[in-house]
Amino acid sequence: QVVFALNQTLLQQESLRAGSFQIPYTTEDLIKHYNCGDLSSIIFNHDTSQVPNFNNATLPAHERITAQEIDSYFRQELIYKRNERMGRRVKDLLEEHPDKSFFFAFGAGHFMGNNTVIDVLRREGYEVEHTPAGQAI
Repeated sequence: QVVFALNQTLLQQESLRAGSFQIPYTTEDLIKHYNCGDLSSIIFNHDTSQVPNFNNATLPAHERITAQEIDSYFRQELIYKRNERMGRRVKDLLEEHPDKSFFFAFGAGHFMGNNTVIDVLRREGYEVEHTPAGQAI
């Protein structure tokens, strides 16, 4: 699976460099939607941009199964479980120090798709609000 994942990642990178494959959004799109609090936009219809998309309709059937297994594993381990840990750490800090103020910074990928850090905190009963760019806190 590791060899398959590495080969697929390298093939995607080669396609990007050759111009035959393009990322469906730009860094400017990411910044714009992040600032607007709209990370569930259509440009982020995949759960996250941090996980390479190994699922490819052109793969043979046996490789498609491997791709789905790897995609599911990465999503679970690199995104969902990590967001759970990060959300619990935020919750624990807030509960251990109720008299203190905190500022937490996360990469944009932790706010996209399902099972985000925000979802974890909301499940724990916290109210989370988006602060648009330029707005005073």
